[in-house]
Amino acid sequence: QVQLVESGGGLVQAGGSLRLSCAASRTSGSILRINNMGWYRQAPGKQRELVASIPSGGRTTYADSVKGRFTISRDNAKNTAYLEMNSLKPEDTAVYYCNVDGAIIGASMRHFNSWGQGTQVTVSS
Repeated sequence: QVQLVESGGGLVQAGGSLRLSCAASRTSGSILRINNMGWYRQAPGKQRELVASIPSGGRTTYADSVKGRFTISRDNAKNTAYLEMNSLKPEDTAVYYCNVDGAIIGASMRHFNSWGQGTQVTVSS
């Protein structure tokens, strides 16, 4: 199975910055082929929404509300995605979730889609 471990959330004042990380780990003896990595967020009483995504070798996508402030990146050698968040606003307060889509290659190949446990980001005004 594929597990995702998120880190980097916390409390920050408006205008501040945070960097989230999401590392995908595999069971020994298998290889991960990661297609898309994305960050979603869910604020209290609201639906989960896409914040940013980065496919393998493709163009990044951002929610309009974060364009110009957030940057998504990935380190394929480490199976890790990052979300650099600058100029944070109180409305960015939410639980941020990482999502990874790809294939596990072992004795056979099978698709996976995994979610991280979520990390809280709180922006105070």
